[in-house]
Amino acid sequence: MLYWLTALSDGGDLFNLFRYITFRAGGAFLTALFFGFLFGPPLINVLRRRQGKGQPIREDGPETHFAKAGTPTMGGLLIVGAMLTATLLWARLDNPYVWVVMMVTLGFALIGFADDYAKVSKGNHKGVPGKVRLAIGFSISAVAAYVATLFHPEALQHQLALPVFKDVLLNLGWFFIPFAMIVIVGSANAVNLTDGLDGLAIMPVMIASVSLGVIAYAVGRVDFTEYLDVHYVPGTGEILIFVAGLVGGGLGFLWYNAPPAAVFMGDTGSLALGGALGAIAVVTKHEIVLAIIGGLFVVEALSVIIQVLYFKRTGKRVFLMAPIHHHYEKKGWSEPQIVIRFWIVALILALIGLATLKVR
Repeated sequence: MLYWLTALSDGGDLFNLFRYITFRAGGAFLTALFFGFLFGPPLINVLRRRQGKGQPIREDGPETHFAKAGTPTMGGLLIVGAMLTATLLWARLDNPYVWVVMMVTLGFALIGFADDYAKVSKGNHKGVPGKVRLAIGFSISAVAAYVATLFHPEALQHQLALPVFKDVLLNLGWFFIPFAMIVIVGSANAVNLTDGLDGLAIMPVMIASVSLGVIAYAVGRVDFTEYLDVHYVPGTGEILIFVAGLVGGGLGFLWYNAPPAAVFMGDTGSLALGGALGAIAVVTKHEIVLAIIGGLFVVEALSVIIQVLYFKRTGKRVFLMAPIHHHYEKKGWSEPQIVIRFWIVALILALIGLATLKVR
């Protein structure tokens, strides 16, 4: 919205700064951060009053989690509100990719909100049925993938770009739409599974989003794409502003989510953030790189899949408890140990993912 102030510029004044994505990204970050600090306490107070007992604690979970009883959930409202407000203020609203990512984020936030509300109101873990959540999530992802494809350069439409092998494009045809749907829904649910300890999910999400933001900015500039030998997708640079809002809102939320958490992000936040990561990857044609950058989320999801399949087949468990962060809790690791070590893993994987940009 503020980009329209450039119409008042003669090319050498303050208004000219609004032409630059980096300047507006900084503004989006500060706006979202301020939003988080300003609205965090009142939101937590409202959630605490409305929810009473807070998020239900799993009876079969680690014993240390019972001390968290009464902590309110739906804190993801703070993150989503901050990053959408910052994006609407600072991004170019004539950019279709910005709307695609915001639509996915808001859509998955609503799914998560309905799920959190059902759990809190019933006082148990039976929220919205999984099949319903998946059906709605795939519907949102189908629309997002189709719209993104319409605005991709013709040479990249329905194509799957590979990291490292940058001259190779796999033509998936119309199968690209269901593939992109799986990327977005899979990312949303992988982040959702990771959100099990105070601060565990939000920092890896911010690390992954910064990495994808750098990629979005790079592939949106023809000079950078020539140097990095990646495919040029004009217009994706504006996604950096959304990412800046996500990071600012995420830091604002982390202030209240740091152990011991005053609020949990809930499915409202985790599904929205995961969906956003998947949408950015689809828009920028870096779906495979997302699996590297977000490798921590992939491992968390795989641990659940392996546990369920192996248990159904043998009646035994591979992990003491799934997702895998609970396995390490059962092994005696303290919560801060798990959280910080997983942050380190997330950072390493993000750097590896970014390194694929310049591998020849």
